[in-house]
Amino acid sequence: MTLPFHWWRTVFWLIPAITIYTVALGAVSLISSLFDRRGHTAHWCARTWSWLILATTGVQVHVTGAKRVPSDCAYVFVSNHQSIYDIPILFATLPFQLRIIAKASLGAFPVLGWHLRYTGHLLVNRGRPGAAALNLVARLIERGHSLLVFPEGTRSISGQVGRFRGGVFLMAVEADLPVVPVAVIGSRHVMLKGRLMTCPGEVEVVMHKPISTLNLSPEDARALAGRAHGVIRTTLEQRERGVSEAEGSQQPTSAVTP
Repeated sequence: MTLPFHWWRTVFWLIPAITIYTVALGAVSLISSLFDRRGHTAHWCARTWSWLILATTGVQVHVTGAKRVPSDCAYVFVSNHQSIYDIPILFATLPFQLRIIAKASLGAFPVLGWHLRYTGHLLVNRGRPGAAALNLVARLIERGHSLLVFPEGTRSISGQVGRFRGGVFLMAVEADLPVVPVAVIGSRHVMLKGRLMTCPGEVEVVMHKPISTLNLSPEDARALAGRAHGVIRTTLEQRERGVSEAEGSQQPTSAVTP
């Protein structure tokens, strides 16, 4: 069987190039953590790393709805998860200081894990997240950072939005952080789960209005998860039917810049 062009391109061009980006920018990020305790330089490294990956792969990203989310607040951004490319796509497009939640074991990985550990990301023992995770979120709020989470917990092969786990919404409620639903459309065609091949393509990111968590109780977390899930699922269904949201005078803008 003849392997397709994009497989060869992925193995012999993209993977080596991305490895170089990761090592070089990861080193800069780690060094910056010695003097930049707020992690802004490290975040610049993450955005530049994301931009380079997307540019090298040939992925064009357009974002709509950015004006719906004021920049003077910290948020929990929740997104559907279609591809491993979702992380660079969202880091490159969301104009906020972002941090992610990752498994504590990832902190031991060379370069990438060290970057996560020392630059303010949340490394959580998923078996015992509890108070430790809330303390880390409190530190994020103090620094004006936002949290990016994929509440499905895994990538969707079909593109349909899976069930959202409630833990992150409980965390948002307890921290009084607004939740911003974000729909990523088209990323699964760039790199399908379980496939060692990436393809150029166009991706749309739709940001929705923040959902306030003020005056919500822990018992409301499941309903909050359902509301965010419904917003994202409806957006994907509309796009699949070719129904465009009314954005008024706002035009989609290219957001793949560091």
